[in-house]
Amino acid sequence: MSKETDDFAERPVARVLDTRGVQCPLPVLKARKALKEIEAGQVLSVLATDPMAAIDIPHFCNEAGHDFLGQICVDDTVTDYRLAKG
Repeated sequence: MSKETDDFAERPVARVLDTRGVQCPLPVLKARKALKEIEAGQVLSVLATDPMAAIDIPHFCNEAGHDFLGQICVDDTVTDYRLAKG
């Protein structure tokens, strides 16, 4: 499943967070920590294999005031989620 906005490909990534192999809730907890290390408006790419990240990451963005830019399947197991710090 791919869901992306125009900003997904156009905005440069400030940081890539590799959460492959970890399960819920760790991808979101690690993303929250990584977002503290970048400036408002910068983009965080989260690579995840946890299927629940497709629900958890957009929900986290909505609740925490960050922009969920979209997601795209990198391969059969890895999805790239893009978040812009609010």
